Amino acid sequence: MVRFKNRWLLVEFIPCGPSQTSQRTTTSKQIWSAVRDIVVHNFGEVGWGAVGAGLNVKYYSPVTNLCIMRVARDHYRMAWAALTLLTSLNGELCIPRVVHCSGTIKQVQIAAIKYDRELIARMKEKGSAQIPPEFSDEKLDALLETTVDDIEAIQD
Repeated sequence: MVRFKNRWLLVEFIPCGPSQTSQRTTTSKQIWSAVRDIVVHNFGEVGWGAVGAGLNVKYYSPVTNLCIMRVARDHYRMAWAALTLLTSLNGELCIPRVVHCSGTIKQVQIAAIKYDRELIARMKEKGSAQIPPEFSDEKLDALLETTVDDIEAIQD
């Protein structure tokens, strides 16, 4: 029996358009489609055949703009390159940034929770332009608890 080896990518989609303070409406499926389109455009059908078999978006938070993706170990560099070439998600301009790459889901979960805490701490700072106006400190604490629970619930 053969074990399939994967790489897990923690990606932050930094909004850079005029709607950077509003909450995004992007879904995991739309991220998967955007990566597919960019891989096909830059690496062709052969590139998508290599990357697409193992590509899976496991988690996306529209508030913190963090995404966890699983990619086959042999082709994760092509997926990473495609992510850097991505310029928009769901019609909104963004800059994708790979924050962490790991061989196990547990390590990417730990990195995601740590990075999530840092992002929400930055959002709590006074005068932060990233925070939507409807979020207070109590709501951000509740958001942190729910995102930690969501991240910990991810299964391989």
